[in-house]
Amino acid sequence: MVNIKVREGESIEEAIRRFKRECEKNGIMQEIKKREFYKAPSVLKKEKLAEIKRKIRRKMLKDNKRFKTA
Repeated sequence: MVNIKVREGESIEEAIRRFKRECEKNGIMQEIKKREFYKAPSVLKKEKLAEIKRKIRRKMLKDNKRFKTA
């Protein structure tokens, strides 16, 4: 939970801006977007596997580039 106390002499716009920044930093907006629609467990599993494959592929490409330039 994000708590913002309005400082003395601070406008509401500035306080809202600080609140939004704190929410973004804590990942609240990402979590809301993630939970906006229901995803079946099978879909979540497929997405997770795809992400793992993507990370492995990127790492391999990065390693290959490092050795080719030497």
